[in-house]
Amino acid sequence: QVQLVESGGGLVQAGGSLRLSCAASGRTFSRLVMAWFRQGPGKEREFVAAISWGGTITYYADSVKGRFTISRDNAKNTVYLQMNSLKPEDSAVYYCAGRRDIVVVRAGSEYDYWGQGTQVTVSS
Repeated sequence: QVQLVESGGGLVQAGGSLRLSCAASGRTFSRLVMAWFRQGPGKEREFVAAISWGGTITYYADSVKGRFTISRDNAKNTVYLQMNSLKPEDSAVYYCAGRRDIVVVRAGSEYDYWGQGTQVTVSS
């Protein structure tokens, strides 16, 4: 099994930046597609970004494209989400997820492992 632990959330003013980290243990991290999802208050969980095994393929939700960057360090078993130009509507619990497959997808139902989440709050 794979355990995922997110960190880096917090309170930030609009326009600010945060970097989330997700540390993985267990199964071979480098063979997992990794992604970030988020769930705001009263909202359904939504896709944010995903990255392929080697980091060469990345997908983003339209709402974060150009502001967020997903990356990974397979030597450290860690995936990151750099969030810039944050907006109040980015406030949510952010979840890291892993998929036992080579294909990068956006659907949360296709991911096998999930972290516990980290809260991001953006004040206006």
